[in-house]
Amino acid sequence: MRYTDIAIIGGGLSGSTAAAMLGRAGISTVLVDPHESYPADFRVEKLSGHTQIERFLRTGIGESVLRRATFAGENWIARFGHLLDKAPSRQFNILYDSLVNAVRDEIPEAVERICAKAVAVETSPERQKVVLSNEETISARLVVLANGLNVGLRHQLGITRKIVSTCHSISIGFDVVPAGRNSFDFPALTYFSERPSDRIPYITLFPVGTRMRANLFVYRGFDDPWLRDLRRAPAETLNAALPRLKRITGAFDIPGELKIRPVDLYVNDASGQPGLVLVGDAFSTSCPAAGTGCDKVFTDVERLCNVYIPQWLASDGMDTDKLATFYADPVKRDCDEWSAAKAFDFRSVSISTAPYWTAQRWARLIAWSVQGLLRPFGGALHLEPNFLGHSSSSSSSSSRSSSSSSSSSLSSSA
Repeated sequence: MRYTDIAIIGGGLSGSTAAAMLGRAGISTVLVDPHESYPADFRVEKLSGHTQIERFLRTGIGESVLRRATFAGENWIARFGHLLDKAPSRQFNILYDSLVNAVRDEIPEAVERICAKAVAVETSPERQKVVLSNEETISARLVVLANGLNVGLRHQLGITRKIVSTCHSISIGFDVVPAGRNSFDFPALTYFSERPSDRIPYITLFPVGTRMRANLFVYRGFDDPWLRDLRRAPAETLNAALPRLKRITGAFDIPGELKIRPVDLYVNDASGQPGLVLVGDAFSTSCPAAGTGCDKVFTDVERLCNVYIPQWLASDGMDTDKLATFYADPVKRDCDEWSAAKAFDFRSVSISTAPYWTAQRWARLIAWSVQGLLRPFGGALHLEPNFLGHSSSSSSSSSRSSSSSSSSSLSSSA
């Protein structure tokens, strides 16, 4: 039997970040994950935007981790084959496994890391029992469930899941190479769809090391024949869907394998569970097309590790009333509600033909065009690439203003 204050189950982005933060705070912690080094996995491939980067910096490890990423300080915005803006950006590009392993490098040696799978959890208002696949057992005051989309332990514990939207979006990742030349003209690019009927919100291209990476987002069923065509002939199918994209990129090839990931939106309810708290995708999922997943992860972990765990450990017990304060945290709730609203708003503004959403699409196009025209004169607006005229900026501001945490600036070496 190993004894600890905190047992973290799952060593992805949320679990590894939590382990690094708790270890740095001197809190007795054990991290359980079956992989010694996190394996290749198609998830987050870049961190971008002021709000998201600031949330990561509040964890205390962001500055070191982001030095391992490829920085892009300018992002081109285009639609209908026309360049709308060359926008300054704060974009850090890094594949998910590299990101997680960089976070793991920030975990202090005082944190015990066990390479095993948690096969059973028993909870109570006092201490929790975690049984591992290597036949070891952990006794902890609190279990942090950060095992992402894995459902086994949640089913065993009776945690209920509410499906909000089945196959809400599909993310597709692949490498692109310029045809007949050495490099692309743009440092990074976001190209918005040309027709709602294409069911494509946008494609984004960005450098990761010496590679140019593409993330394409679509709103289709996973059995849609279009996805089969994309797998079989990726460049041809993409050019047919976005025929004027090549005006910006020039001719390109897609030389390797496509990674395709459908996303269901759901929320898990562990409010009746003592001794255990859910973070990241273990609590609720987000839409990758809306770009809010890392905001949710960093907000969850920062609030839990900086605010609530120190408070909870200062008194006896881990009953449900104590843990409910984390789920009710106003910063966390603002971020969760903003993420959920943005997932549906961004889908509607991308594919709906209703007059309101059609007007929103044109408003976005006009806003980017005006920003591009004003930029040489120093009067450009500050819009995120997935700008929605009525929702994104106000919610982000409320989340920022709710937090009292300080942040540091990245060094120029990033």
